[in-house]
Amino acid sequence: MTLRVAVQMDPIESINIAGDSTFALMLEAQARGHRLWQYHPDHLSAESGRVRASARALTVENQPGAHFRWLADRAAIDLADDSDVVLMRQDPPFDMGYITATHLLEQVQGKTLVVNDPAEVRNAPEKLFVLRFPDLMPPTLVTRSLEEAMDFRARHGAVVIKPLYGNAGAAVFLIDKADGNLAALVELFGHVWREPFMVQAFLPDVAKGDKRIVLVDGEPAGAINRLPRSGEIRSNLAAGGSAEPTELTAREQEICARLGPELKARGLIFVGIDVIAGHLTEINVTSPTGIRAIDRFNGTNTPARIWDAIEARLQRR
Repeated sequence: MTLRVAVQMDPIESINIAGDSTFALMLEAQARGHRLWQYHPDHLSAESGRVRASARALTVENQPGAHFRWLADRAAIDLADDSDVVLMRQDPPFDMGYITATHLLEQVQGKTLVVNDPAEVRNAPEKLFVLRFPDLMPPTLVTRSLEEAMDFRARHGAVVIKPLYGNAGAAVFLIDKADGNLAALVELFGHVWREPFMVQAFLPDVAKGDKRIVLVDGEPAGAINRLPRSGEIRSNLAAGGSAEPTELTAREQEICARLGPELKARGLIFVGIDVIAGHLTEINVTSPTGIRAIDRFNGTNTPARIWDAIEARLQRR
């Protein structure tokens, strides 16, 4: 079947196609004969129960510097009538703009398949959804209280502090047991963000890697091990980390088995989880990445698995 696919993403002109998962999904869609439109969330409008996007039809090519070609000028498309699938793939931060986009796309979900399900994306922010699985996590505290944070550090030693709605490793700090900056950091977080912050016991084995595992419709599809660069604790590729091939351990397979049925039931087709030393740290549902590196190492085709899952869901509707 030929599908009409609208891709809600950051500007395609500025992406790095070597590592961009959204671009990989677009390439696979095009290879299957599907038609592509691209728009930014700022281009969404809603009127009288209809949701429109000011979008442009395009083709894509796996060619750095010449990776896309517009086929037409920008035009309004009705996301319920003029598209079969919407890929909600803009990068976080998970702010009110992001949340608003989920509410708008939720209005078309009954007729058009939105991936991932926008209501479930809204209900499963990465660092809060993971709290549903406390036995899989390292010791974790969510708070705005300096006293709570100090008590947690006294009990667990060195801690990592990070904003609840950050992304790509931004504003992640390691505070050891003797560090005198904890109070100042909590004060800073309180000024910058209204939300609580997350405090986790530091896992020294992060030096051996932070594993990104991709699940497709609840099933593990592959993984990479992300290594922090020298002097860093952040292994995010966007923060300078590097990737290496890896296999899933028995513990990681157990984590996937625990999460898989709930992810599938929620319509979270493409998910990336982060695991350090057998501890689940995040469940990424907004715009997970990593599939291009996984496929380079393993010779797999993860975008094909994702599109197989999307097409299967459409056939069941």
